Amino acid sequence: MTKPSQYVTKYMQPLHILLLIAGYFGILVFISYLTNKGGSNSDFFKAGKQSPWYLVAFGMIGASLSGVTFISVPGWVEASKFSYFQVVLGYTVGYAVIGLVLLPLYYRLNLTSIYSYLEGRFGKYSYKTGASFFLLSRIIGASFRLYLVAVVLQSLIFDAMGVPFWVTVTITILLIWLYTFKSGIKTIVWTDTLQTLFMLIAVGVAVHYVATDLGLSGSAVFSFVADSDLSQIFFFDDWKSGDHFVKQFLSGAFIAIVMTGLDQDMMQKNLTCRTLKDAQKNMFWFTVVLTFVNLIFLALGVLLTVYAQQNGIDAHKDQLFSTIAVQSDMGIGIAIFFLLGLIAAAYSSADSALTALTTSFSIDILDIEKKFDAQKQIRIRKRIHILMSIVLVVVIILFKYVIADATVIAKLFTFAGYTYGPLLGLYAFGMMTKWSIKDKWVPLIAIATPFLGFAISSLSEQYFNFEFGFFILILNGALTFLGLVLIRTQQN
Repeated sequence: MTKPSQYVTKYMQPLHILLLIAGYFGILVFISYLTNKGGSNSDFFKAGKQSPWYLVAFGMIGASLSGVTFISVPGWVEASKFSYFQVVLGYTVGYAVIGLVLLPLYYRLNLTSIYSYLEGRFGKYSYKTGASFFLLSRIIGASFRLYLVAVVLQSLIFDAMGVPFWVTVTITILLIWLYTFKSGIKTIVWTDTLQTLFMLIAVGVAVHYVATDLGLSGSAVFSFVADSDLSQIFFFDDWKSGDHFVKQFLSGAFIAIVMTGLDQDMMQKNLTCRTLKDAQKNMFWFTVVLTFVNLIFLALGVLLTVYAQQNGIDAHKDQLFSTIAVQSDMGIGIAIFFLLGLIAAAYSSADSALTALTTSFSIDILDIEKKFDAQKQIRIRKRIHILMSIVLVVVIILFKYVIADATVIAKLFTFAGYTYGPLLGLYAFGMMTKWSIKDKWVPLIAIATPFLGFAISSLSEQYFNFEFGFFILILNGALTFLGLVLIRTQQN
């Protein structure tokens, strides 16, 4: 089969694709122009707490479904069927905890950065540790997601133009900086709404094209997916397997709590709503829509898998969706919308990540709200925004030129997921107990926990054939909780 760049240019030259992307970003910049009046820190960090809850709810879909998810979820179906939906069902429990427990806490304390809670509960070291682990996780995670998209853009467009990869990455981050630098989250609430729309349209177009080619239409599509052996959702047979229902469901619940409820990136959007009630409505409808969207992604995975089998296409996992979209004979339409959907999914995650990194570093690490007047806060925030943009560029370039091994990069991304475990343990301990702790020991426990969790996971798989899978997050949270118990000082 032909390479993606060769196939797409059969219908469009790289310049045409570049113009398509430029037009897309032109719309984002225009939205930024309409929304960035003022440019205060209140706008950048909290959007003046004036965001309509329904826009926040819809825009969070795109931020939750990154470019990695856009490509990977359909590709998982061939090997894992609908087992991922067990995780999604767990999400609903986690989002309920966020809406009923965490959001009331954040609104009651009137937080800009959610990690400020740790300072009041435990002390400065815990506060800085929580924020630092978020920064590490988000830098690696956001860089990995953007790296994957940048590689696709490089092969489709910039290689043919002779543009080096580092230039591609720099331009990519520059575009994100351009439409977020002034009003941050205030702009992102609106741009992410548009990007989520593009992503969902892309998925809908893909379902239409593939189903039509398979001779399916209307309700026949749903019947076809439901009758397929690939649509099995629940797995109870092997408790040692990573696909077992209990592991997947519980992991989904805790993943939602930690990677949404304890993540500055995701919570910053919720905290822009006018009231707690609006934020809770946002979380409820976000849960409903996200569950349905994930089901559509999995259904697309069934259609893509069957299409590949019937047409002799040797593509699996992450290559499945992209290969069929840009190399099949279904025409230019699915290729265009695949590219738009991929870019929308990637950048709706990346722009909010850049803003959250800026927010957390400015408030949690530099304490700008405590140390400087309003005008100096704005100047420092703008410099940090540029700094975080540069950091993302450097890390992505390191992935390409220094590490270069895709397997190693993927492991780095996986390890970034481990670092949410200490956050889970810190918040669980803070909210479930009244104990005080020896605050200065918290960084050591938080650093040791991911390595200990990795060792336990590896040994259990090697000697007991027991796979933790997503359950590793709960293990790391429990280890952190245990470590905090060991350094408790007294019961209040």
